[in-house]
Amino acid sequence: MRKLFVFLLIVSFSGSFVSAQYNVHWRKIRHEVSVGGGTNNFLGELGGSDAVGSHFVKDFNFYSSRWQFQVGYSYKLAEAWAVSTNLIYGRLYGSDELAGEENRYNRNISFRSPFIDLSANIQFSILKEKYGHRYDLKRVKGAKNTPNLYIFTGISGMYFNPKGQYTDGKWYALQPLGTEGQGIIPTRDKYCRIALGIPLGIGVNYMLDRNLGIGAEYCVKYYFTDYIDDVSSTYVDPAIFTDPMAAYFSSGTANPGWNGTGPGQQRGQTNYNDALMYLSVKLTYKLRPGAPGFPKF
Repeated sequence: MRKLFVFLLIVSFSGSFVSAQYNVHWRKIRHEVSVGGGTNNFLGELGGSDAVGSHFVKDFNFYSSRWQFQVGYSYKLAEAWAVSTNLIYGRLYGSDELAGEENRYNRNISFRSPFIDLSANIQFSILKEKYGHRYDLKRVKGAKNTPNLYIFTGISGMYFNPKGQYTDGKWYALQPLGTEGQGIIPTRDKYCRIALGIPLGIGVNYMLDRNLGIGAEYCVKYYFTDYIDDVSSTYVDPAIFTDPMAAYFSSGTANPGWNGTGPGQQRGQTNYNDALMYLSVKLTYKLRPGAPGFPKF
């Protein structure tokens, strides 16, 4: 009986010790770096789904997906809270030729754009990550790793540069041309190629060992601009342009016989700004204190 009592006391103490370790262990692994890649999809005027008037995530078109790469860093403020920064480089694409909606298809405009996006985020862990004992004490409760499931939001800044394909087969920057009369018509100023945005996302990360993990993120970013694809409001009279390339990109790409390109007719949709969504896979690595040259916290 005495031996049984001692055994139960040891097991109880071990479980309490491991549980206590969980409460402080996050402080030792609060720094994390990541690298990853995946696909993104532009959500704006060009391309899109086959539904009339669809926008935002309902306007998803698989064939407009393009690649992106990213690097990131996060810092735990508490066991469930972290701040992070993420840098993304990738490509965006949209084409009315891929759209299933008749008016978009007849408009027949396309664009592509490189982009760089830098975001600062706040993360909240719905399911907090925990780590098994380094010696794998199988009878100790909580000895197995559990994944980190989190949601995040913040603020983003993106540089973009929409380009269109001319008759010579080359791609040219559209913003300097003022395809909707920007910089030519007094009431229409040229748009800035840097835009602020708000990310909303969810992610998961699972530790493969004490330092290395693998994860995935899905995020939608809504930007405060409607010109990522260079399309926003109405057609203008091509006669206002002195540059034939500007006149062409303003209205000359429409299908022959379509009467939707007259001055003042709808070219874009001003009620909604542009957005993008992405799905990425990433590798994470915990930076532990005590490494040479690394500060102790």
